[in-house]
Amino acid sequence: MRKNFDFLVIGSGIAGLSFALKVADFGKVCIVTKAEAKETATLYAQGGIAAVMYTPDTYEKHIRDTMIAGDDLNDPNIVRITITESTDRIKDLLKWGVTFDKTKSGKFDLGREGGHSEYRVLHHRDNTGKEIQNVLLHEALKHPNIYLLEHHFAVELITQHHLGEVVTSSRDDIECYGAYVMNVKTNVVDTILARLTILATGGIGNVYATTTNPPVATGDGIAMVYRAKGVIENMEFIQFHPTALYNPKEKPNFLITEALRGFGAILKTVEGESFMQKYDERESLAPRDIVARAIDTEMKISGSDYVYLDCRHLNKNELISNFPTIYAKCLSIGIDITTSMIPVVPASHYICGGVKVDEYGRSSIKNLYAIGECASTGLHGANRLASNSLLESLVFAHRAAMDANEIFMQNEFKENIPEWSDEGTVLNEEMILITQSIKDLQTVMSSYVGIVRSNLRLKRALDRLEILYKETEDLFKKSILSQDICELRNLISVAYLIIKMAMKRKESRGLHFSLDYPRIEDKSENYNSVV
Repeated sequence: MRKNFDFLVIGSGIAGLSFALKVADFGKVCIVTKAEAKETATLYAQGGIAAVMYTPDTYEKHIRDTMIAGDDLNDPNIVRITITESTDRIKDLLKWGVTFDKTKSGKFDLGREGGHSEYRVLHHRDNTGKEIQNVLLHEALKHPNIYLLEHHFAVELITQHHLGEVVTSSRDDIECYGAYVMNVKTNVVDTILARLTILATGGIGNVYATTTNPPVATGDGIAMVYRAKGVIENMEFIQFHPTALYNPKEKPNFLITEALRGFGAILKTVEGESFMQKYDERESLAPRDIVARAIDTEMKISGSDYVYLDCRHLNKNELISNFPTIYAKCLSIGIDITTSMIPVVPASHYICGGVKVDEYGRSSIKNLYAIGECASTGLHGANRLASNSLLESLVFAHRAAMDANEIFMQNEFKENIPEWSDEGTVLNEEMILITQSIKDLQTVMSSYVGIVRSNLRLKRALDRLEILYKETEDLFKKSILSQDICELRNLISVAYLIIKMAMKRKESRGLHFSLDYPRIEDKSENYNSVV
């Protein structure tokens, strides 16, 4: 079936929903999401959203903190745009009905996280993302011009390739006309054409064995753009959150927000000794890449599977009041955080690279935008500053929407787009072929392309990935389309991009730490790894 919309938004987190709300008064919007609309990374964001609200904080301080955390690989212009527009984007959330915690005086109760020089993190207890997700989704469902397709999976972007043209990465005139979208309950593939297509597909966390990301984070948008010959950059910069709850029976890993360390919690070894003072003068509030590597080192020294986060010295009532979700979660597995330390371990959390976009979220493919975690705006550089991700999503959803509203009527719906064909395919009756390949991929990535890397590890990862790629492509060509085979295919594409860009970077920089290239302070500011 063929459907036409002015805007096709793929993804229903903070980026996709806020974009949709800002264009819906001007045209018809279709939001495609592969699970329930609420099941996004936004839902699980605990800590908050960084923005300059009060003195003594300033835009310049927030800009400086962002550049330092990003190891100066950030785009200074993008950093300035994002930070100086932060206050207005918070006002947008407030207008939609989002509530943030306040002090008794009525001011926002701002938190402070690793890498921040001031208190500037707005939060709704320890479930900020859930508050934002619920409010934005409620607003979107009310709008008569927003059409929501839950349990629909975007399979491929539609470009000139589907009209029989040869499309290569050297072309600068690639155009997007929409996407082939599969109903995951019926496996029927619809052709959805759009004047403009917006990717808000989130991250890639499930390429690793341990992740704080929900199961939907399989790099779909990035993989689709790569196959469509768009520009992808900086995929080597994978942020591992230092403190995910150590609970091997559970996946995804439950996140222990950095705000807890901002509140005063201290990292300790399994012997109960603090250790961050050995690695950084900011101790437990150092940027995430430093903290994650420190934990990784301490785990290797001790041979333990985790370290501890100690909250026992903090005020019990304030601790429970500010972090009720964490308190309840830990209590559910027998840990009272007011009297016992929390076992924590680093887990894949966020990707700083992705689809290369400009200051309005425009990708290298005409009529295709990318916003949120799947996009590489230049804000994060080599490492994301805590709580800048929700802010980035808001800022670039707004800027993309303002740009899109100006131009979308210039585009006509493309004619002669063929329907999806599954001719010659059969139903795959051996799920083990997919599930085992996913396990193999996650093991390879976690073992060889994790927090600490080396040339040898990366080469081994690439060799093993080549086998998985060939097996999966062969299976894909023979099988009737399914969400599982598509996600595996996307994860393999993303893993390839991570490995290739990590091999290309001949230095240790930010989140990419290689044993073969000791870190130097002379930063190559103009370096940009692109595939």
